[in-house]
Amino acid sequence: MAERSFRREQPNRPATAPKRPQARGSGNHVIEFRGVSKVYEGGDVGLDQATFAIERGEFVFLVGHTGSGKSTIMRLLIKEADASAGSVRVAGRDLSEIPRKRVPYYRRNIGVVWQDFKLLPNRTVYDNVAYALQVTGRSRREIRQKVPDILRLTGLATKLHNYPDQLSGGEQQRVSIARAFVNHPPLLLCDEPTGNLDPETSIGIMQLLYRINRTGTTVLVATHDHAMVDKMRRRVIELAEGRVVRDEAAGLYTRDETTREFAARMRGAVADPALDPAARGTRHVRERGRTGSN
Repeated sequence: MAERSFRREQPNRPATAPKRPQARGSGNHVIEFRGVSKVYEGGDVGLDQATFAIERGEFVFLVGHTGSGKSTIMRLLIKEADASAGSVRVAGRDLSEIPRKRVPYYRRNIGVVWQDFKLLPNRTVYDNVAYALQVTGRSRREIRQKVPDILRLTGLATKLHNYPDQLSGGEQQRVSIARAFVNHPPLLLCDEPTGNLDPETSIGIMQLLYRINRTGTTVLVATHDHAMVDKMRRRVIELAEGRVVRDEAAGLYTRDETTREFAARMRGAVADPALDPAARGTRHVRERGRTGSN
């Protein structure tokens, strides 16, 4: 499946913002939810007829209150749970067709970043990242090449011999991101990646995720951090009671940003978006579902 359906592509960066994807079976879709419902034992509804699609190279936020369905979407995407109705497709493959014994191989194509880091406490930074390569059968030579590269990308080149308890929260999250991205997956899922971090550290983490997204990796971030979402100006899918109530591309840039420009804007170098030439081509809000819930 990995070789056939997960071939990564460098995103074309158009002069105008791309159209919002529709869940109609496009070859550019990395994620497609078609009428997906999830009902847990006891009758709790995790998702209710959720439909949306995410294209290759997009950076998308999932927002909503606790219990809105964000975590259910993440669990479905990593096959910790199966949909009760509808179809979930990743890179064109219906996840219901993947047998349980093949799930570990499917997950090798997905990087996952958690709020609580999930680092191995008795292993160094280097070994935590190397472990992600070891479990996929990579050679020692490849590990020695890849791990230093990803630690430089994530700003951890001087921390490779440190243990997790010797790192700050932001540094631990960077290790988690390095581990998730060391295999260069075409899809990166982040579940509240800044939930335990202060605002300035959160900007650094989002800057890192933006840099990863610029390499061509599709990034999906579930978050409660509305201030961060407002600053990022990327596509937003909002959930309420398991339903998609908003899907908008407000503030999506019509030109590309460098990582440095992105960081400057996140820190408020441009106080008024109306004065920012990069924001003049922003798209109008497009909503689907129950807009009355916003």
